[in-house]
Amino acid sequence: MKISELMLPQVMVMDMTATTKEAALDELIASLDKAGRIDDVVLFKKMILEREAQSSTGIGEGVAMPHAKTEAVSQPTVVFGKSKTGVDFDSLDGAPARLFFMIAAPASGADLHLQTIAALSRLLIDADFIGKLEATTTPEEVVALFDAKQAEQEVPAAPTVEKAKASKFVVAVTACPNGIAHTYMSEDALLKKGAELGIEIRVETNGSEGAKNVLTAEEIARADGVIIAADKKVEMDRFDGKPLLKRPVTDGFRKAEELVTRASVGDAPIFHGSGSTETSNSKENDESIGSRIYKDLMNGISHMLPFVIGGGILLALSFIFENNFGTDNTIYKLLSTISGGETGAFLFLMPILAGFIAMSIADRPGLMPGMVGGLMAVHANAGFLGALAAGFLAGYVVLMLRKAFVHLPKVLDGVKPMLLYPIFGLLITGGIMYYLFDPLFGGLNKILTTWLDTMGTGNAILLGVVLGGMMAIDMGGPFNKVAYAFSIGVFTTSGNTNGLMMAAVMAGGMVPPFATALASTFFKNKFTSEERKAGISNYVLGATFITEGAIPFAAADPIRVIVSSVIGAAIAGGLTQVWAINFPAPHGGFILAALANHPWLFVLAVLIGSVVSAIILGLWKKPVTAGK
Repeated sequence: MKISELMLPQVMVMDMTATTKEAALDELIASLDKAGRIDDVVLFKKMILEREAQSSTGIGEGVAMPHAKTEAVSQPTVVFGKSKTGVDFDSLDGAPARLFFMIAAPASGADLHLQTIAALSRLLIDADFIGKLEATTTPEEVVALFDAKQAEQEVPAAPTVEKAKASKFVVAVTACPNGIAHTYMSEDALLKKGAELGIEIRVETNGSEGAKNVLTAEEIARADGVIIAADKKVEMDRFDGKPLLKRPVTDGFRKAEELVTRASVGDAPIFHGSGSTETSNSKENDESIGSRIYKDLMNGISHMLPFVIGGGILLALSFIFENNFGTDNTIYKLLSTISGGETGAFLFLMPILAGFIAMSIADRPGLMPGMVGGLMAVHANAGFLGALAAGFLAGYVVLMLRKAFVHLPKVLDGVKPMLLYPIFGLLITGGIMYYLFDPLFGGLNKILTTWLDTMGTGNAILLGVVLGGMMAIDMGGPFNKVAYAFSIGVFTTSGNTNGLMMAAVMAGGMVPPFATALASTFFKNKFTSEERKAGISNYVLGATFITEGAIPFAAADPIRVIVSSVIGAAIAGGLTQVWAINFPAPHGGFILAALANHPWLFVLAVLIGSVVSAIILGLWKKPVTAGK
């Protein structure tokens, strides 16, 4: 693919005036429209913004590649833009974007935009080339630079090493979550560094188009070492017995020389698949403990998110039908059945979270005991904290079993993943959950209930603060359940004349999802792209009193999210009592707020608590690092 054929001089913007991300997008789109390369400006911008909502296309190093494939495009085009001052583009490394490549691809035909992204990424890995682009003053200079650079890459002395001249051979896999530029930037950097060092290297990419240049069994067997530069799951068992370096995808181009050099001499841990023994000749661990925990957490959270969002939205819709047509309504029954916590999507939140944390730690053998441990946490009212514990417990139990079975005869290797790991993994994980978490959380429930009963309703404001705060501590666990059960007890014994405690509980339970939604909207650099997408759905979940929407955020960053949520929820709960708000329904959130005696004050209490929590969280949370 010749990039210059898509980069028309007449659509280039050599001196952009935009100072914000949206203004930069508008400026580039306007150039496309003026040149007649798009038929529908509104649709094209909508598609561009939808892609940006998934994750920023600011790939770092001062480069941004916004792109869209849509019927709004009449002719494929790459708009080159250059900003002297730079634009805050929510780039992965936090730096301003100075060079822009807006890719407009027609809806029909091949994946032109993906091919263009790959081709551009391989060119833009060169810092000298980026510097030359920044120094250009005319469109003709830009075209000439790209033509010369691509011609240079196409000569026979491309980044490869003949087997006869290479004494070492390395294989690698590069992959990033969205399958965009970093996948190909890492590939190109590793190939170039291998050529410079005289080391033969083969790189498999796992991008949006799927796995390309897939490594063969013969190549893996011949390799002196393996490099995995990836921020998502890749097939690992095929590398059993090989020295393997596991790093973030950005290390593929930032630390290419270190990775290629170490892999070529086998200076890496010996990797063992799910059915193999565990030994290592490594001098050091490749990932820090914090990085491994983060990766394991995110694996559980990313798999849980569809259940939270899909189940939560449908559960919110069920409230609407229940309020308008009653519980005998067919649509209400359908929605509540497929979304609720007894038979539907919400039943799977904790098992999925725990199971995929365990799978990230111990591969497939960890999945089953992790999911069962998560389900036991549900039945023990252990909430998401119990599920987190179950996931890490199951994962490390399986790792322990691998070490324990290291001396078994080789003939039993095939039996381990099919028989030994499932039986002993489930037995040990389930036993610890049963004997530790059931008594622990059962006793905690009893203590909390007794404490609330002794407080009575004499000091209503203090009780509102306590109940509201408790709703946000574990978002479905024992604290949440005890507070809700207590308010239900007061509500059912006192009738609708005492929905005061219900107002405090509901306001407190609505704050965590609202707060995370607001924080991820107004403090974008503090959240990953996946969290920002989940934050959008939390506006709906918060409005409908579905506290569980905040669980993915709390699981990823428990201290900051829980503490900030508890503060805001306690404020909201206390305000409901200051204003003597009576909420005569056990659920519904804003959907049923009109039934309260002071509906607008109830909304105000929730909003005040949510804003306070969001500000605390946004200021306290650390910015997301590049590649996450």
